[in-house]
Amino acid sequence: MTDTGLHRRLRQFAKNSGAMAGLLIVLVLVIIAVFAPQVSPYQPNAIAIHLRFQPPSPEHLFGTDNLGRDVLSRVIFATRISLLVGVVSVAISGVVGGLLGLLAGFAGGALDNLIMRLTDIQLSFPPLLVAVAVAAVLGPGLINVIIVLTITQWAQYARLGRGSALRIRHLEYVQAAQALGSSRARILLRHVLPNALSPLIIMATLQLALVILTEASLSFLGLGVPPEVVTFGSMISASRDYLGIAWWFGVFPGIALMFLVLGFNFLGDGLNDLLDPKR
Repeated sequence: MTDTGLHRRLRQFAKNSGAMAGLLIVLVLVIIAVFAPQVSPYQPNAIAIHLRFQPPSPEHLFGTDNLGRDVLSRVIFATRISLLVGVVSVAISGVVGGLLGLLAGFAGGALDNLIMRLTDIQLSFPPLLVAVAVAAVLGPGLINVIIVLTITQWAQYARLGRGSALRIRHLEYVQAAQALGSSRARILLRHVLPNALSPLIIMATLQLALVILTEASLSFLGLGVPPEVVTFGSMISASRDYLGIAWWFGVFPGIALMFLVLGFNFLGDGLNDLLDPKR
């Protein structure tokens, strides 16, 4: 892409109100997550029974929960956990699935057939059902949640990577590299991979929202991270019995989770407009 074309697309991205709103939301939440210990007014697990069910006030902007813990502080640290789990699992599944798909589409033959049949098996099951089943076997834990989410997501990147490789391998510059005697590995890494990155990046951005929701669902069911680790799902689950007397207990974590998901969805749509040459 020429500098002029890039600048034109960046200007179009800047004019996209949804994309800019998503970028702003994501940047703010990332900064809050990175500097959570400095931003948080209280320790997220500090119990103060005498302060339980305090409504929102200047001392506790989001109120307190059933154990007197500051809800705002817990929301801040829950944002950090959601972003950590989402980014790491999407990065691993994107790299593994994307490379497998590119290899399958570029190599073809028996290897393509094997990888695609494994992909078909994976995609034949609902992702949340697979996540619940694997999480029940592995048990709660931060690393286990990342493993579960990686297992449920890699096949989609493999399918997309294969489609991109099938399209790119027939282009003139790839055939020219083959005619000049370049190795298959060099062609895959130097020519096919860079031109297949755009759709993979767009999918990764959009999948971040789904992965964050899946992690919240697992934590809501008690299959996510350990109880001492603050997550949106565990907070919302704990608030179910108290919504009548402490609405803020579950409402504010739900709103924060909603903004986190919307931010990545808006940003993904904006990146789709920016990176997709057909647009």
